[in-house]
Amino acid sequence: MPIATVNPANGETLRTFDALDEQGTERRVAAAHRAFQHYRTTDFAERARLLNRAADLLDEDQRDIARTMTTEMGKPVKAARAEAAKCAKAMRWYAANAERLLADEHPDDTDVKDSGASRARVHYRPLGVVLAVMPWNFPLWQVMRFAAPALMAGNTGLLKHASNVPQTALYIEDLFTRAGFPEGCFQTLLVGSGAVEAVLRDPRVAAATLTGSEPAGRAVASVAGDEVKKTVLELGGSDPFVVLPSADVEKAADTAVTARVQNNGQSCIAAKRFIVHADVYDAFAERFTAGMRALTVGDPLEESTDVGPLSSEQGRTDLEELVHDALGKGATALCGGRRPDGLDRGWFYEPTVLTGITPAMRIHREETFGPVATLYRVADLDEAVELANDTPFGLSSNVWTRDEDEMERCVRDVEAGGVFFNGMTASHPALPFGGVKRSGYGRELAGHGIREFCNATTVWYGPGSDAR
Repeated sequence: MPIATVNPANGETLRTFDALDEQGTERRVAAAHRAFQHYRTTDFAERARLLNRAADLLDEDQRDIARTMTTEMGKPVKAARAEAAKCAKAMRWYAANAERLLADEHPDDTDVKDSGASRARVHYRPLGVVLAVMPWNFPLWQVMRFAAPALMAGNTGLLKHASNVPQTALYIEDLFTRAGFPEGCFQTLLVGSGAVEAVLRDPRVAAATLTGSEPAGRAVASVAGDEVKKTVLELGGSDPFVVLPSADVEKAADTAVTARVQNNGQSCIAAKRFIVHADVYDAFAERFTAGMRALTVGDPLEESTDVGPLSSEQGRTDLEELVHDALGKGATALCGGRRPDGLDRGWFYEPTVLTGITPAMRIHREETFGPVATLYRVADLDEAVELANDTPFGLSSNVWTRDEDEMERCVRDVEAGGVFFNGMTASHPALPFGGVKRSGYGRELAGHGIREFCNATTVWYGPGSDAR
């Protein structure tokens, strides 16, 4: 696959890049390893100074990098600017909080004495070089939510970004360089997916994190397991959006539109399956469908655009096949279900709402990566929870209810890494993010995320260890 910027709004190739050869990759791995030997000894104040500087530079670059993201993968430019701002916020959050999150932990004195020690503590140390295999859909945010905590913990990073966002990948390396991070501290590897295994097997690489497809996750986890290296995986999602009778149905329906088409519908945590109680189904379906139908599809560089193109022609083809399969087996399209008129040059698809979904349809089990929603009617909470869990994925979930008992039931029984009540799923640096089942394992963000790539070192002092 070529490493190139291809504008998904018109199919034009804007820039192409030569992939790194083995020697070039070796030089970068070696530089990352060398950088770690020194960088791991820096203090939190120095790391925070560098990361805050990077955040300031990102704010200055916001309009330019937003345009780059939009031309590389098609997100509306207003969403791209918001993504850049969110990254800067996360960087500042980790700069301010990393020292607290990685502070030594001191066991209870009774337990310390019971272990035979005069004192004991848990100390967090960085692992080393971390390989990040990242996707194109949030080309800045997915990287920064790894890079900010990893760098604040004292690790160094190698980024293998998706091959269709090379300019964004190179920008991230340049951003950290301009901020003053030591040479080799964070580098981009412009390589194809076939080069990942050799990098991960390199003994100088300590761990890996991947956000992407289930097959990609399996491949990286398999190699890492063979090498006994730590991994964090954030894979697909088919998040349920459950609406129960006590909900504010109008607000739920309006939020559902945004939850489904965020990032042109190409988000692992976008709500995809809308599970609505029979008592409020008709009202929800009418308002939700009207909202989807009213969205403006077009040039993502236009401020008025709500939904831009899918990132690739293959991505649109995959989405069309799911929709055609469902319609051919009896589903009904309340809106959409085809390519929009007048947008023939890019990879656009109309916002779509499908009803009458059955288990015989592929779309019932497979993730829809685009602006297509499936709408289900259920009789009660039991059926809603059963349907919410009837998926191989378990990334996040949305539940709309004002009933505290229903909330607690969903916290207990919905199989997901998150349950968001009366709002749409979103990631925030202070909250752990990740999934269960085939959505992956491990956590990003918050204290959980920064500790994923640390060695929790038990420090035990026997009797007589205290200085005299």
